[in-house]
Amino acid sequence: MGMGSTLTKSNKGIADEKARKASPAKAYADLAKAKLSGLVVATTAAGFVATGGPLSTQLDVFTACVVGTALCSSSAAAWNQILEIPRDEKMKRTQQRPLITGALTLSKAKSAAVVWGASGAALLAAGTDPVTTTLGVGNIALYAGLYTYMKPRSIYNTWVGAVVGAIPPVMGWTAATGGSIMDMEALMLGGILYLWQMPHFFALSYMYREDYKRGGFQMVPCLEADGVQTANIVVRYAWYLSAVPFVCALTSVTSSMFALEGVALNAYALTVAHKFKRERTNANARKIFLTSLWYLPSLLMLFLLHSKTWDDEEEKTKDPIANFLFTQIHSIRDKGRDLCVHEQVVATHSDGKEACPVTVAAKQTRKGVQKVKSTADSATDAIQEKSTKSRET
Repeated sequence: MGMGSTLTKSNKGIADEKARKASPAKAYADLAKAKLSGLVVATTAAGFVATGGPLSTQLDVFTACVVGTALCSSSAAAWNQILEIPRDEKMKRTQQRPLITGALTLSKAKSAAVVWGASGAALLAAGTDPVTTTLGVGNIALYAGLYTYMKPRSIYNTWVGAVVGAIPPVMGWTAATGGSIMDMEALMLGGILYLWQMPHFFALSYMYREDYKRGGFQMVPCLEADGVQTANIVVRYAWYLSAVPFVCALTSVTSSMFALEGVALNAYALTVAHKFKRERTNANARKIFLTSLWYLPSLLMLFLLHSKTWDDEEEKTKDPIANFLFTQIHSIRDKGRDLCVHEQVVATHSDGKEACPVTVAAKQTRKGVQKVKSTADSATDAIQEKSTKSRET
């Protein structure tokens, strides 16, 4: 027993020494939780692109939004680690963080948190709008303040943390639209991120429940012996998430194809969630966690592919970088359309529109709404026109 303990401490000492010798760049990247900040950047960009452009004339706003949001996210992550040093020391999964190993001093971490936060807020204020700036600064306070405070005190910290993750795509949308926070598209994007975090994080906290107990955190899996409540939460939010494509289609945020193509994606996610409910094992929890990693980008790509706000008639500018991005984004959408059931039916049948069971819906752009009539609408118009001519004669 004593020998094992000595070896464990020795191994930890070796690991800490390696961490201390790591490059400063890696230490600061770990302080900023670079992987998490990368997700924040991706979802922010998705929210911006979802507005439909014109991206080529808004590159300065796009850059300010994405970089500013990343800096705010890094600041929040740094403050979180600064405040949780005593708890991180007790957990295996956080013992290699730079403030625990000594790779960074507390004063350097605080300086980085202040600089990142101030720079992010300044960049958002200078390059975007007041709404986006307020969301960015507010998210630092929400994550480093309320969420961090609640983690050792209430199981509802997870629901608060999910709000933090839901805000970045909304920031992308508001930056591109000049602050339109209540647009249905912004609400749907935020909703996707909020709901997605529940299966994702509850699966993670179930796998590391013993570790969270050591850290003194109030997580649902830590407070139950059988995992039933955790599994019920995972399944419930998986079902909520599966309804999102249908809600998007019914509210004209996307075309009907988002609902149809989302069925296969959500069917698999629900299968994995229900398997965890039947057999509450770490292996099944890990399957949910891994599924969530590819599920989110897949769902967001389908959302962008079938979004009605995209402006296909965006004019190009003389800026080569802007034009390159414009071309690449359209190329991705065109390739995605090749996988669309509706597009395949229309392309492979001379009477494709008649054969396709999906009504072509109105396409909305930020400049207005361009209505694309279905075959049924055209037929109705023809009948009405014929009836009018008949009355005139």
